[in-house]
Amino acid sequence: MNSLMASISSLPPSNFPAATTAAAALRPALLVSAAITHRWQLPPTCNFYSNPPKTLSSPSHIRTATSVVSITETTPLNTEAEVSLPLKKVLIPIGYGTEEMEAVIMVNILRQAGAHVVLASVEPQLEVKLSGGTILVADVSISECSDQIFDLVALPGGMPGSVRLRDCKTLETITRKQAEEKRLYGAICAAPAVTLLPWGLLKRKKTTCHPAFIHKLPTFRAVKTNLQISEELTTSRGPGTCFQFSVSLVEQLFGENASMEIGKLLLMDTADEVSRKEEFNEVDWAVDNTPRVLIPIANGSEDIEVVTVVDILRRAKLDVTVASLEKTLTVCGSHGIKTVADDLIKNVADSIFDLIILPGGIHGVDRLQKSKILKKLLKEQVSNGRKYGAICSSSIILQKQGLLQDKKATGHPSIVSKLEGNVIVDSQVVIDGGLITCRGLSSTPEFALAVIAKFFGHGRAKSVASGLVYEYRAT
Repeated sequence: MNSLMASISSLPPSNFPAATTAAAALRPALLVSAAITHRWQLPPTCNFYSNPPKTLSSPSHIRTATSVVSITETTPLNTEAEVSLPLKKVLIPIGYGTEEMEAVIMVNILRQAGAHVVLASVEPQLEVKLSGGTILVADVSISECSDQIFDLVALPGGMPGSVRLRDCKTLETITRKQAEEKRLYGAICAAPAVTLLPWGLLKRKKTTCHPAFIHKLPTFRAVKTNLQISEELTTSRGPGTCFQFSVSLVEQLFGENASMEIGKLLLMDTADEVSRKEEFNEVDWAVDNTPRVLIPIANGSEDIEVVTVVDILRRAKLDVTVASLEKTLTVCGSHGIKTVADDLIKNVADSIFDLIILPGGIHGVDRLQKSKILKKLLKEQVSNGRKYGAICSSSIILQKQGLLQDKKATGHPSIVSKLEGNVIVDSQVVIDGGLITCRGLSSTPEFALAVIAKFFGHGRAKSVASGLVYEYRAT
């Protein structure tokens, strides 16, 4: 676990400046480590498969997909004991202005670990516009959660999202009861200071939060660490520390073995490095006007990759368009998080973009590479000398279209062997002229910051990273 935490302590910081500090050590697991014999299953509303997934165990209280377009067998995390764990219920509330990276990273990672995560809106409607403009569709209204018992209540930050959470009386009641009954609760970014502190839930607890709000915490209880665990309470600093925060919550729910396995799935045990074919020239992607970026998404696209890239690029004032390849704007991601796209792909087919970025996700990639419109856009992008990129398994799309010829690239370990040419396996991000690729989930912030540096230079990339509480490496 020490090696895992050493590698992710360098991981990144919302809309506020700050610098990172060393990660705090995780406390021992609250539960005996055992095998996770179930993984999160797609809710019935995400019908982008034709056959239901197979699981090693399927308790009746776990939601499963009823109408699913080919899926490989779902396998459990590898842990030492083959023992079924009780279902763990997690509540993650969102409101207008919630930090999207934090909400999506938590939901995604906890669902991968096997938790039943409820994404609840504190607003009158389920569609909620978050701090960077991303619109998520919550699973339920917070009012439907008032009589439920959760193993964990985790609050994302962001402004004014943390205020919206603070002013929700139902959420306050749920969280107060959680603390009184000694069950796990946590908060990240602005939420510890803006939400939990007014509720009186930080008493006698050492706490951290985003550097822009740490002055609000009691001086003798405030700590400047990326992660702080104080009995049932876990707090963290910002979007850039959310991977570490989420893995810690996995350990407290399921044990150390489970958190180690999640760390491997997220590729957190690899070196954070950026490889470039030629020397990195600052601002060598400079354009005359605000750079326009297209991110096409489909059912099954990787939630974290889409939301993280959109959030970070918009912080740098890039003009980002998220386009749905589906018939509707609402797209169901790889772990059931429903995102509302800005437009349909057919409506932007005649537009010119300075950069097209393909997100990963096995089933999303399958749908992306079948799109005739996207194929045409990519070919025109390359033939006109404009920029293009791929995250995780989506590099295979470029490979099949012949767009990696004589290029260095990387991708998720599961598809690297299928890529032709001089592939860099161990680098998190690879830049070769107008092509930029990265390995997967945990390297997505580095990918987005590299894009910013190419368009605007290291200064702006470093400024954005500071607000994320992310350590930016310009070399």
